[in-house]
Amino acid sequence: APWHHIENLDLFFSRISFCRAKNGFTCMLIGEIFELMQFIFVVAFTTFLISCVDYDILFANKVVNHSQHPSEPIKVTLPDAFLPPNVCSARIQANSFLICILVVAGVFWIHRLVKFIYNICCYWEIHSFYINALKIPMSTLPYYTWQEVQARIVQIQKEHQICIHKKELTELDIYHRILRFKNYMVAMVNKSLLPIRFRLPLLGDTVFYTRGLKYNFELIFFWGPGSLFENEWSLKAEYKRAGNRLELAEKLSTRILWIGIANFLLCPLILIWQILYAFFSYTEILKREPGSLGARCWSLYGRCYLRHFNELDHELHSRLSKGYKPASKYMNCFISPLLTIVAKNVAFFAGSILAVLIALTIYDEDVLAVEHVLTTVTLLGVGITVCRSFIPDQHLVFCPEQLLRVILAHIHYMPDHWQGNAHRYETRDEFAQLFQYKAVFILEELLSPIITPLILIVYLRPKSLDIVDFFRNFTVEVVGVGDTCSFAQMDVRQHGHPAWMSAGKTEASIYQQAEDGKTELSLMHFAITNPKWQPPRESTAFIGFLKERVHRDSSVALAQQAVLPENALFSSIQSLQSESEPHSLIANVIAGSSGLGFHMGREGQASRHLSEVASALRSFSPLQSAQQPPGGFQTAGRDGEGAQPRAVSAMTASGADARTVSSGSSAWEGQLQSMILSEYASTEMSLHALYMHELHKQHAQLEPERHTWHRRESDESGESAHEELDAQRGASIPIPRSASYPFSSSRQTAEETATLQTGFQRRYGGITDPGTVHRAPSHFSRLPLGGWAEDGQSARHPEPVPEESSEDELPPQIHKV
Repeated sequence: APWHHIENLDLFFSRISFCRAKNGFTCMLIGEIFELMQFIFVVAFTTFLISCVDYDILFANKVVNHSQHPSEPIKVTLPDAFLPPNVCSARIQANSFLICILVVAGVFWIHRLVKFIYNICCYWEIHSFYINALKIPMSTLPYYTWQEVQARIVQIQKEHQICIHKKELTELDIYHRILRFKNYMVAMVNKSLLPIRFRLPLLGDTVFYTRGLKYNFELIFFWGPGSLFENEWSLKAEYKRAGNRLELAEKLSTRILWIGIANFLLCPLILIWQILYAFFSYTEILKREPGSLGARCWSLYGRCYLRHFNELDHELHSRLSKGYKPASKYMNCFISPLLTIVAKNVAFFAGSILAVLIALTIYDEDVLAVEHVLTTVTLLGVGITVCRSFIPDQHLVFCPEQLLRVILAHIHYMPDHWQGNAHRYETRDEFAQLFQYKAVFILEELLSPIITPLILIVYLRPKSLDIVDFFRNFTVEVVGVGDTCSFAQMDVRQHGHPAWMSAGKTEASIYQQAEDGKTELSLMHFAITNPKWQPPRESTAFIGFLKERVHRDSSVALAQQAVLPENALFSSIQSLQSESEPHSLIANVIAGSSGLGFHMGREGQASRHLSEVASALRSFSPLQSAQQPPGGFQTAGRDGEGAQPRAVSAMTASGADARTVSSGSSAWEGQLQSMILSEYASTEMSLHALYMHELHKQHAQLEPERHTWHRRESDESGESAHEELDAQRGASIPIPRSASYPFSSSRQTAEETATLQTGFQRRYGGITDPGTVHRAPSHFSRLPLGGWAEDGQSARHPEPVPEESSEDELPPQIHKV
């Protein structure tokens, strides 16, 4: 078979996902061609503007007369400002710096052309795979969900054995191959390992994370020459052993130094390209919509911080897009009254002058011929538009706490100290690091060629030992997949956090815990997004515990007569009519709980929040009974009482899965389309995020000392940690801060880190069904830095398994409210 034993499944699955994201082979091909043409245009047009234009004639500093009679009026045309070809060629040849830039640009373009031809050949194979194997025509591919495509890939594995290392592929296997390197990046940001947060003298706490810096991180860690990975699916064997960690750290430090020097040498060329590309890209937009730079977009750091483990690019983009409008409304709440007064008056003066110039132009158009009049009109129009962006809507209601809860429902992650402090400017400034101005994004990209070498040489090199330890301690080998980040396994036992409902279910030390509930929330997101996935035993136990807790809390709400209508989810999704309210159920939950905050204390309000979210989750029960794939994820809540919707009853009768049924199914025709099914899963995860954050908030209030570890200068052993906690008891505990927002250095000494052996690493050998994983009970001893090692047993090192790249991050998208 043509699809038997595909050598590099990482690239193969990534290209399948990328081809669907680009809406098929033809759209992707045309886009790549225009990118090549765009590069040629920028270089050629810039060269023409520099060497082939007579600006004295263009600015009317030189007189041009085409007539034989000097008394006739002079009319200058645009070609008069163009130099003859021989003069233009001579000026280009005389400019040695320009020739060097053209040579470098030519080599780079040829490299891109070769890469384009290679990619087209590879994507033609993907094109054939979609048509012949998956039976999906390119014309209908944009209308297929990823889950439908993925289900067909899993079925193809049974027929063609595209992976020879496993008899069957799971949804998690496919995600691991597509997101192998991105999961590592998400984990390193979650553990505050990458140097992207800084405290500057005048600017204070800042985040600097650009495409150029991200590219260099990936170059150093994953695929560049001398990187940590032997190939696209296997970490080098020496990085799996702790014996030569100091030598490897020194080697990595030297490599980072050389890459930083290379960035410094290429800085002028990269900077020139960034300036030209930004000029050609944004000048027309700025002229057409001067307020567009005042719009906001999710920053590159925000996209990485808010990303779940095992979340594809299109899933992340869809989730953040739903949170864009409430995030914009929240940021618009913080407008300075003094700035508003100044903006109103400046807009008045500028508008008055502009009105007079427009009136004179209407009376006599020759006014535009006066020097600088057109420039003045343009600048006044831009100034008025900018001023209006600082003038708030007079009907705007200041409700930051409610807006922040709506944002949390979509982005799923939020530092602990934001809750209850949504009205503070400190919270607003930290949220601005995730949701930045488009102008700030452009400025950071322009400064990236200058700052990136400094970050690599000054800040990343000292972390070489920590990076080597991270890849050794948090890399596991999965049969049929290869080496993956252990955090991406979403194993509550190994990486759960006690403050996120994992108490008693996790054996993770502080060093091994994922911060901000990343493991637990990622597990819930993946289980809801992929309902046919069968979680491992520990994950199944966690989901079952969450289900029982939801049922108990919803019972409390039922006793208080606070339960939502039986079919609230179905009716709310069915009543979706406008883009402004995509999740009316979430809005009802937040609005209902917020309205009671004035009549009860903080503890009572938190309990009320928890009960109402649990009631909303339990209202999913009528829909759940229709879609329970064997062994798959079942939403929190038990079988609900009351009649089911007729569409759901039809699905029950047909025995089909409500999440993966085709939109053309007769049972769902005219009632629930694929978009509504997607909204169903999204709403379910949003409610789970709200519920889990409420539980975490209650746990933090009961045991605040558990969250104080990340404010220490270093992670000490468990014994010293308990001593410090004992000394702090009885004193007032400040609001706990998120571990992803600290600025204290958490460097460990060589002696401490050396004790953290690779006993944490484990081999997922011979596992066909993740749900059947059985681990023998073992005894663990506590080590400094939170490491674990089995008593009387040496650490096992993963054996490399042959298998496989990761797509580049999509650039932050801009939306306009």
